Parts: sequence; C-alpha cells; structure tokens
Amino acid sequence: MDLQKQEQEQTHRLEQAHRQEQAHLQEQAHPQEHAQEPQHGRRQQDGVGLPLFVQELTGTLSVHSQYVLHGNIHDLHLVRAHGRDRHHPLLDVVWNPLLQMGYQVLVGCDQINGLRILHALPEVDEAARTLLPTRPFPGADPAQQEKAGAELRNIVTGWADARSRARSDNVALPPLRVALVVEHASRLVQDVTRLTPDERDFFLSCLQLADLAERIRDPRRTDGRELFNPVIWLAEGERDLPNWFVSGSERIRPIAVPQPDADERRRMADLLRRDFRARQRTAPPHGDDVPEADRETVEAVARAAGGMTLRAMRESLDLALDRGLAFRSLPDAVRIYRLGVERNPWSRDEVRRRILRGEDPDDERSVPRRVLGQDAAVAKTLDILKRAALGLSGAQATSPGHRPRGVLFFAGPTGTGKTELAKAVAAVLFDNEQAYLRFDMSEFSSSHAADRLVGAPPGYVGYEAGGELTAAVRQDPFRVILFDEIEKADKGVLDKFLQVLEDGRLTDGQGVTTYFSECVLIFTSNLGVQRIDPQTQRREWVVQPGTRYSELEATVKKNVKDHFEQVIGRPELMNRIGGNVVVFDFISQDVAKNIFDLQLKNIRRQLAAEHHVVLEIHEAARTTLLHRCTADPWTGGRGIGMALETDLINPLARALFAEPGLGEGTTVVVAGVTELPDGQVELLVDFKEPAPR
Repeated sequence: MDLQKQEQEQTHRLEQAHRQEQAHLQEQAHPQEHAQEPQHGRRQQDGVGLPLFVQELTGTLSVHSQYVLHGNIHDLHLVRAHGRDRHHPLLDVVWNPLLQMGYQVLVGCDQINGLRILHALPEVDEAARTLLPTRPFPGADPAQQEKAGAELRNIVTGWADARSRARSDNVALPPLRVALVVEHASRLVQDVTRLTPDERDFFLSCLQLADLAERIRDPRRTDGRELFNPVIWLAEGERDLPNWFVSGSERIRPIAVPQPDADERRRMADLLRRDFRARQRTAPPHGDDVPEADRETVEAVARAAGGMTLRAMRESLDLALDRGLAFRSLPDAVRIYRLGVERNPWSRDEVRRRILRGEDPDDERSVPRRVLGQDAAVAKTLDILKRAALGLSGAQATSPGHRPRGVLFFAGPTGTGKTELAKAVAAVLFDNEQAYLRFDMSEFSSSHAADRLVGAPPGYVGYEAGGELTAAVRQDPFRVILFDEIEKADKGVLDKFLQVLEDGRLTDGQGVTTYFSECVLIFTSNLGVQRIDPQTQRREWVVQPGTRYSELEATVKKNVKDHFEQVIGRPELMNRIGGNVVVFDFISQDVAKNIFDLQLKNIRRQLAAEHHVVLEIHEAARTTLLHRCTADPWTGGRGIGMALETDLINPLARALFAEPGLGEGTTVVVAGVTELPDGQVELLVDFKEPAPR
C-alpha cells in the first residue's frame, strides 16, 4: 500500500509540473514571443567571446553525443560580453551557451554529491526534480551499475518515456533538453589499465549509449535543428578514462581545455586591475583613460603569471588585498603565491653588498681568494651574478618569462676549481653554502634517470616519493644547483634541463609544478679538453698546459658546442645556455704553489684543532713535497690534494698513530722526505715536547 501511495503521489506531482510547463509553452507560442527567437539563435551561433573549446562543443552537438573535456578543467575561463571580460568556472562557461541553445536542465554527477540538478529553467524545474531526485553516486556492484545505466539512458532521452505517459489527459510533452556533466571523471576508477569487470561493464554501457543515443528536436525552435542530450566527462587527462572508451565511437569527442595563453593572462590581469580598483573604490576610467602606471603593472602581472592558471591569478589578487599591498605590488603577490614564501633575497641590498665583497681580493672570504688562478672565469661568473641580482637575465628577450635567475656552464680541465666556484657562488648569493645543491650526473646516465629528478609517473616504483630535484627546490626556491659532469647524463635528463632553461619550471610525476625562477643553475663539464681518437678509441688531450687562455677558451667552447650538436644531438641546449659558458684555465706553477701552501695550512689547522699538536716542516722536506705534488699539471688542484694525502697525510698518520701519548702543544717535525724505489715516500718525523712553563 505504501509503494502504491508513493507512485500515486509522484504521478500527481508530475501532472502538476507538466501542466505548468504546458502553460508556459503556450505562452511562448505567442507571436510576439516567437519574434525574439531568431535573435536568440543568432546570439548563440556566432560564439563571440566564448572560449574555443566551448565553441567546439556547442558547434558539434548535432553529431556527437558524448564529450571528454580534459586538461585545464578546474580553472576560471574568460568570456567577453558587451566589450568586457568576465571570468567564470567551467560549468558556467559550458552551461550558458547551452541554455541559449534551448537546453533546459543541467545535471551533475560525482562521487560525493551523486546525481543532482545543477540548473533548470523555472518552467521545468519541478518536473526535472520529480523525474530525478538527488541520489547517491552509484556503487560498483552489478545492481547499482545497472541502475546507473538506466538513469543515464533516461537523461540522454530527456525522460521521453516518462513524459509521454505522465498526463492523465493523454497530452504528450516533448522530452526535456538535458546536459549531463560527470565531474571528477579522473577519479572514477583507481587504475584505468586494470578495470574490474563491473567498471569495464559500466564504461561499455556508456559506449553503447553513445552509439544508440538519438537526437532530440526542440519544439520551441523554428529552425528544426535536432541535437543530442550530451554526456560531458570532465577529466584532468584524456588517458584518465579507458582509451577504448574515448576512441571507441565516432559519437564521443575528446576536447582539450588548454592552459591560458599570454593574451588571456593579459586580459585577466586587466580584469584584476578593475576588480582591485573597485574594491579600493579608486576605479579609474576604462579604455584609453587607464593610467600608464596601471598599464605597466598589468603587463608586469601578465609576465609574472606565466604558466599560472587564471584561478591562481585571481587568488594572487586576494592575497594582495589581504596583505594590504598596492596595485603596483601585484607582481610581488603573484611571486609569493607561486613560490609560497614572502622573503626575496634577490631584492635586498645585502645581495649586492655580498657580491661586491665577494669580488674584493683583500677579503679572505672573497671568490678570488677561494678559487685561485682563475681570474677570467671568476670575473665572468661575478658579472653573471650581478646581472642575476638585478633581474636582467634574459632581459633582451621580448618576454623573458620565468627562466632561472642565472645559468652558468663551467668547462675546462679537471681539478681547476669548478666545484669550488659553485660553492663560492652559493656563499656569495645566500651567505650559506648549504644553499648549494649538487647532482652528480654520472648517477643519471640510465634511460630512466629523469624519474629520479622529477619523480616516477603514476603506477611506477617511486611515484609516491616524488623527484629529488623538484622536492629540494620546492623546499627552498632560493638555491644554487650544480649539475656536475653534465656530459654523462642521459638524453632524457637533458630534455628536462631544456624545459627548465626555457620555461623555468618542471612538473613532477604527481602533477605538481616546481618553479626555478629564483635559482642559479650551474653545469660543469670536462668537455672540450679531450677527445676520443676515432682510430684507437683512446682519449687524447686537445689543449695543453701553458696554452694561451684566449686560444684555450675558443677551443673549449667550440668543442663543447660540437659535442652537443653532433654527438648527442641537442644543439638547443647550448642555444639556451648561450654566452654563459665559463672556461677554466690549467693551473700554472705559481698557482699550484699557492694551492700547495693553502692545503698545508689546512692540514696544520686540522692537526691543531683535533690533536692539539703543531706541524713543522723543514724547507728541504717542503721542497720535495712541493715538487712531487705539483709535478702533474693535468690533474690541477685536486691532484695536489690527492698527492698531499698520499705523500704527507698518510705517513704522518702512521707516525702519530704509533705515538698515542703525545702531550698538548707537542711539535711534530717533518725533517725529511725520502723517495722509495716503488715511488712511495717515507717521512723522517721527530717530536718536540713543549717547553715547561
């Protein structure tokens, strides 16, 4: 009895709703009302001011019954009306032209809110809500899937069966013009490549529905146009739905929703200007009367927002208003929103002071005092850092975008100070060598090595861990990043570098974008100083110690360029690096002597700090050690340190280990160095106790 009573009540509600709808249709049939319909149609057909993806959808409703909108679906989108822009969410941008085309109901469907009426014309609102009360999202068991399939068929047909038999007076009402939007379609299944049988059957029924759907004629229109009641799937990516479903029918049309381009960002920036002035009650006149300062700020905001969505630009405006920033500071709000941090070391005078102090040869912490014998390389590096501090990197380009603050490519012989200069750059810029991040490219030579930098794609091992590079930069955007021995990296890794150098950003395997606009990137390479003989396959030196620097620089640059263009086929990488190649010279004998003395000083300091002893080396022993440690000019400063370790530190350690009871202040005297037949050395070591006080 209860079921029968419910059916009778539903029938009664339908009759009432249908009588109201019929009365409204009769009112619309008046000639004066019909006179407005052609104008209404023309307004829809020209599509002026609508995004292109909406024009594509509305223009093909006569041939496609389902659509997959994929890409930038969560963003705001610009619509121009009456000469002015407005931003709207995707659903509004899609529904408004459908409404103009005669569609009456917009139905939404997602896993949280289920099936529900999003929009309905007043005259059909009660009928639509009676035919489709809000229902939970269908589950995965066969019974629920079958129920969901039946509901989809009813929506696609406009509830034609129910409306044809709902009236007791046998007056048939036409089907409703309905559009169904399946939101968050990317989350319908856990793994699109491994569907459960029920998931497979659900998509198969939707595929069949696309082919079986029939066009519906709107009796209110006089042009006789018949259109489908579309099912519109909203997905982040086209592959988030089964490929066989998306491509399995000519009736299903995938449409990409693109990221905003430069023109849209500029229009959005101008819209933000109007919103900002309106909220501040300082709205200037529109059009040509906009102040020049505001025009410049609009252009600066559009440039600063490169790669951002329009919604993120809108949030940046709210951030600026919340912090009480002036309109001219809106580009700073965009940067804060992008990076998540307010502090900007680049904008502080302290950076300039540190760079000036870093080039002062009288300062013990200056770069020339840390990197010996590389005056030309140090000078060019400091020039590039000055350019970066002023924000002039890439200033010659029409749109510099968000490229890294600075890019350096250190080339030259091994052991000449390339890594040390990278550390010095970090100390100069950020007063912290911990801001220096090093990646050894010999560890990234395999074909899947790029996944370590940016994270593995979904479904692969390491996906949850994210990328080493992207995670580190998000943690601290102000970094010096060293990619050591870049020639050893896989080509896939080089392609990632191309993206960073060009766009200043990387998107990791989890879809999170990391920006490198505040970083200084340093690449090092030993390319250009050696080549492989094509006959013997042996390495041979192309340049020699003692070569004039200008000649060595030209040779190294040419060989580096040839390697990237001819050997690995990446000429665009060198084009992005441009004139930022810094060539290091061989270590001269005078410089080698200075490095030797500096490293001896470090050894003395370490012995005093750790063991409270004093190291004394007689001149004859020092001369022998100097000759042995600087005999090979090909190994540079690193070779000097390795030789000192072998010829001094190791024998000295043996001697100290044999004397565990040395008192504090003892002097360890290296009186002589004897060269053994096997090439090793033996030290003559004596110990002097401190004089009694």
